[in-house]
Amino acid sequence: MRIRPSIALFLTLVSACASAGTRRGADDGGYDVLITGGRIVDGTGNPWFYGDVGIRGDRIVRIAPRGALANAIAQRRIDASGLVVAPGFIDIQSHSRSAFLTGDSRVVSKVTQGVTTEILGEGTTNAPVNDLILTGADSGWRALHEPFRGARGFGAWLRAIEARGASTNFGSFVGASTMRMYGKGMADGAATRAELDTMRAAMTRAMEDGAFGLASALIYPPGVFASTDELVEVAGAMAPYGGLYITHMRSEADQLLEAIDEALSIGRRAGVPVEIYHLKAAGQRNWHKAALAIAKIDSARRAGQDVTADMYAYVAGGTDLSSCLPPWASTDGRLLDNLRDSAMRARIHADASREFTEWESLCRLATPEGVMVVSFKKEENKALEGVRLSDIAARRGTDWVNAVIELTLEEEDGLGGIFFIASEENLTLQMRQPWMKFGTDAGGQDPERARGMTHPRAYGNYPRILGRYVRDQGVMSLEDAIRKMTSAVATRLSIADRGLLREGMFADVVVFDPATIIDRATYEQPHQVAEGVRHVFVNGVAVVSEGRHTDARPGRAVRKDR
Repeated sequence: MRIRPSIALFLTLVSACASAGTRRGADDGGYDVLITGGRIVDGTGNPWFYGDVGIRGDRIVRIAPRGALANAIAQRRIDASGLVVAPGFIDIQSHSRSAFLTGDSRVVSKVTQGVTTEILGEGTTNAPVNDLILTGADSGWRALHEPFRGARGFGAWLRAIEARGASTNFGSFVGASTMRMYGKGMADGAATRAELDTMRAAMTRAMEDGAFGLASALIYPPGVFASTDELVEVAGAMAPYGGLYITHMRSEADQLLEAIDEALSIGRRAGVPVEIYHLKAAGQRNWHKAALAIAKIDSARRAGQDVTADMYAYVAGGTDLSSCLPPWASTDGRLLDNLRDSAMRARIHADASREFTEWESLCRLATPEGVMVVSFKKEENKALEGVRLSDIAARRGTDWVNAVIELTLEEEDGLGGIFFIASEENLTLQMRQPWMKFGTDAGGQDPERARGMTHPRAYGNYPRILGRYVRDQGVMSLEDAIRKMTSAVATRLSIADRGLLREGMFADVVVFDPATIIDRATYEQPHQVAEGVRHVFVNGVAVVSEGRHTDARPGRAVRKDR
């Protein structure tokens, strides 16, 4: 039967009204959270726009022009007028492992920056675990590792964090040093074929459990003992799973360019993409190499190699004070024993005193005046917290190498150092690179309970970028900075459903004031949360509300999407 035009038009209008009513009903029928009137920076790098964001359950279900959801029903409304609404930041280099397992899993210093997902794994991980890893371990180490024995230890570790509860999402690479210990313990020397087979099998199982790839830290024992060939072999095991080789390179200083060549070689030979952790040119004598490093990465990319990098926004780095001693002194885990032996101590002192070494001496690169010693535990030493290494040596009437040796013995290798090694000019140069991303290289902390000093990046990295470098200095656009904090990381790690403000994505959302966002943590007073972050949602649950932590722990394990 033929329908007359007037009837057809009527039926079309009825259908359209019904469809619109259904959409309005979905909107008016409610959202758990409705964020209205904000300046939306969606994470793609596209220009901001004014809009409303509707959250239901753990998902973003509606993004609409400003005012389009004015009549919608919502359990909670947030007026974001004058504020920026963005995807939650994904920290590609986190060290919150202990906080997640035994500490304060609210990771206050991270979520108050706007971090909603933390990626672990640089160098070492809590799994996989076997007897070689536990040999000689103290009770604290055992408590963090022994529960994850077995073929599926990596997956068990992620499940244990999720069961305990965390305020952020979390995922991890496999530590290359952990792989080395799994196959060979703390021994120096080349891995045998049998040991390599053990490492490759463990790597494969971890990838099947959702690891993002292999993460090396090649200035620390036992990672420093691994050859290029060994790293190629282990990285090759993850190639069928699309794994990423991410590296704290063998040098960021005197052999920076050679270290980049090694990383590129590993990627090519193993058939995997490469990511460089916290790219920098360390030590004033190497600052000119930053431009050369960028040129080398650009050249590799033009030639078709998949290589990118990440960074934090500070001229100082932070790591163990004992990194100023030669790595060979830690062979078989005997650093303290070797320092107590007079002959070995003399040999260690002589090697550490050399102006140029084949290993990375951060004390030499920063100079003793540029090293702030932190994390003292012994009551008699706590007055030295935050004092420069040069001053400590002068007070003790000795040279800086002896001071490091004495402090390492007294504090049982528990000290940290903040090393002033990079240049401000190079920071801004690196930030502008299209392939750059951002990470903290820090663990989450609670400012109300934290004791001693730490690196301020644990509290301020992302607000520092958005306040100091975007708003105040105009180093890059707001949209580009947020892309490098969100979707660029998600894309690099093959996380399909986070990193963007888009309908259907998980509701990891940060709302901040672009006029006031800034870091407050300093090197001298680091335990200060950042300003300007008003609201943070993780999987649709508020973890920061009006600038304060809600104590919620809705974080989930994030695994590589295959």
